[in-house]
Amino acid sequence: MQFNFNSTEPIYLQVADQIEEAIFTETFAEGEQIPSTTEISKEFHINPATVLKGMNILVDAQLIEKRRGVGMFVITGAQHRIVEKRRDQFYTDYVKKLVTEAQKLHITQAELAKLIERGFPNHEYSSSGCPAGLSRSNRPG
Repeated sequence: MQFNFNSTEPIYLQVADQIEEAIFTETFAEGEQIPSTTEISKEFHINPATVLKGMNILVDAQLIEKRRGVGMFVITGAQHRIVEKRRDQFYTDYVKKLVTEAQKLHITQAELAKLIERGFPNHEYSSSGCPAGLSRSNRPG
């Protein structure tokens, strides 16, 4: 975990984001115990109340759970919930804006789909590095 103490983002939100990212990348697997409030606060020199505030965001989001006397654990299904949240955020942050800009440029849905496909090299290009359907010997130009 890394925290930016000079950021305008509050530390408790950074704590929540860092733990969420660790769950997303499966650094903290479902059912696994995460570091305690005390461990995080001592290692990163953060007030324990600040760490707990960040963790409580994840408890409220049903990503981690408190087990009295034992610690905090990643809830089963947490990684899936994060993926769904991030997909929704991706749609809001990128897709809606992309479609709006495409409409302004009079790009059709089919043209936009082709442009997006072009961004996926595994779909657009063959293993030879040439556009799909072309070999080095029959490509234009």
